[in-house]
Amino acid sequence: MGISTIDAGKLKNAFLAGAKGLEAKKDWINELNVFPVPDGDTGTNMTLTIMAAAREVAELENPTMDQLAKAISSGSLRGARGNSGVILSQLLRGFTKEIKSVTEIDTTTLANAMVRGTETAYKAVMKPKEGTILTVAKGMSDKALEMASKTDDIEEFAREVIAYGDYVLDQTPEMLPVLKQAGVVDSGGQGLMQVVKGAFDGLTGRMADVSLDAVPEQKGPAAQKPQAASLTDIDTADIKFGYCTEFIINLEKDYSDQDENQLKSYLESIGDSLVVVSDDEIVKVHVHTNHPGLAFEKALTYGSLSRMKVDNMREEHQERIIKDSERLAREQAAGNDGDVGQPSNERKTYGFIAVSSGDGLSEIFKGIGADYLIEGGQTMNPSTEDMLNAIDKVNADNIFILPNNKNIIMAAQQARDLTEDKNIIVIPSKTVPQGITALVNFMPDLSAEDNLAAMTEEMDNVKTAQITYAVRTTNIDGMEIEEGDIMAIGDHGMLAAGKSVERVAMDALKCMLDDDCELVTVYYGSDVVENAAKALVSQAEQMYPDKEIELQYGGQPIYYYMISAE
Repeated sequence: MGISTIDAGKLKNAFLAGAKGLEAKKDWINELNVFPVPDGDTGTNMTLTIMAAAREVAELENPTMDQLAKAISSGSLRGARGNSGVILSQLLRGFTKEIKSVTEIDTTTLANAMVRGTETAYKAVMKPKEGTILTVAKGMSDKALEMASKTDDIEEFAREVIAYGDYVLDQTPEMLPVLKQAGVVDSGGQGLMQVVKGAFDGLTGRMADVSLDAVPEQKGPAAQKPQAASLTDIDTADIKFGYCTEFIINLEKDYSDQDENQLKSYLESIGDSLVVVSDDEIVKVHVHTNHPGLAFEKALTYGSLSRMKVDNMREEHQERIIKDSERLAREQAAGNDGDVGQPSNERKTYGFIAVSSGDGLSEIFKGIGADYLIEGGQTMNPSTEDMLNAIDKVNADNIFILPNNKNIIMAAQQARDLTEDKNIIVIPSKTVPQGITALVNFMPDLSAEDNLAAMTEEMDNVKTAQITYAVRTTNIDGMEIEEGDIMAIGDHGMLAAGKSVERVAMDALKCMLDDDCELVTVYYGSDVVENAAKALVSQAEQMYPDKEIELQYGGQPIYYYMISAE
């Protein structure tokens, strides 16, 4: 006779076994990512998500079903990383809502819980695609309903559901052409199957050891705490231009493209970190300079000034060091582990959180107004918990979050939905250049809703290419790519591939640039020397003399270059 019911103790073991089943295959699942990039992270994201819940579950001794449901739901919700992790957390959230009020689970309850989990996950995704983890979940929940009407034997029920899940997973390449091109099944769907199979092994005793002792804590970047925008590792002597100067020009005469170029050239001659954004009536300026008065005088030739703001960065830097030292001393005296950043005492109307990877990119975000930076991005997807911690550090009524990666947007939205005392606005930035453009176009006089619309509209005008290397041989978007090849990945797929970083970058520009593109910005990464980056920009300037091409140090790992065109 098989198993007819599952109590809380059995479910605890099954869940822990499911988590270990996923953890054991995470690297393999990472390799199933469609783009053969070195940061393919579906397996890692799903594992970190479920392990956050597993550790809460493991601490429960003789739990009730309600206690178990809360631990699974809360742990996975707050620990969710990446789109696949967020979807997994929603599957678990819906599942636990169905089981929390019972003492034992039979096949009918199990089927209803799977259906509810699938419905919850579908609702969480703005535009669900078939051929993904959602399709696999739906296939299994449909099969579960069918089996619940046929048997009360949970082992028989589970074997049939798992077999059908495998069948649906095998069909995902037929539903998504990009999977078929790459010759892989959906990585999120495969991750879900590992969870379910592991849980079945735990339930039936095939996995006897469900302790988490053998599972190592996540090392490296993915284990880092979010970092506040810090200047403490910069000497004041390294601050070349000491005054962060911002203002708005209220235009009182015609302001042509030539006028804008002249203004930019002048401001660049007296400073750096220049940002100039214009529309029909105003010009917003940000510049670091030693002579704010000269910047104001030049601006007055175009109109009147408002929102004038000058900060002494050297003085602020010293104050920050003192505050950080005092905070560190307090933390050491209290014996805590050094949580970073403290909320400001003064409540602001607007605050900004950005996800950034690379010291150069972080400096750029700080220079244009980010209050708090979460270390992450391409090689590490911050969790919902990381987002909530960052929100707690920013003392503002309205907080804009810039995820800067399509795989982080859902975690940010989940953090938004869990926040009650602040208005959280998620700008759906899918790349760092989009995030920079969005933040630059924030206007303090506009409402949060109007800024969301304006920032999103401007962000949509940005094209991005990211240059990296292939970790496996594949065929994608009609391109034959060998392991070790250089690839340029655009907003909607592959732009170019080849053997040379510079050649692929130039090919990417050829694909990106059209008559509407005026400004190109090249951010070079930690693995690129400055002279090589300058040579690339010089070559681009010769090929595209009508475009304004800027070079910025990004310091990002994995990606040799990020290139934006707008």
